[in-house]
Amino acid sequence: MSPRLVVLDTNLLVSAGIRAGGLEWEILDLVLDEELILVTCPGIAAEYQDVLRRPKFRKFGFPPRWLDNLLKLAHYRLQDPQPWPLAGPDPDDLIFLALAGEMGATLVTGNLRDFPPRIRRGTPVMNARQFLDAFYLDA
Repeated sequence: MSPRLVVLDTNLLVSAGIRAGGLEWEILDLVLDEELILVTCPGIAAEYQDVLRRPKFRKFGFPPRWLDNLLKLAHYRLQDPQPWPLAGPDPDDLIFLALAGEMGATLVTGNLRDFPPRIRRGTPVMNARQFLDAFYLDA
């Protein structure tokens, strides 16, 4: 099976860290097993570091032990992508869509509402269940 490029929304990593064994963890595990290639950039990597180190998540054992390894395995683009040309419900999340679009990756998110079909411009955006169904169907 050839590796696939993914951009993971921060909410997916939070969910994976809180509930090991869930669908989000399964996607994270595929990245850690190098069956998927995580694509990231300075802005997204900084958000991962910031969010996953917030005090409110300490009760869940954050920052997760896998965070540094995840970032070491990632394909790290040295520059942030160009701003996404269309407005979305959460302007701060458009960097994820822009990176996925520029890199030909699939954006996997826990909040599809932040990426309505009208703004995607052909970039695949899926939740964890949709992504895993497609991943295993193609296997």
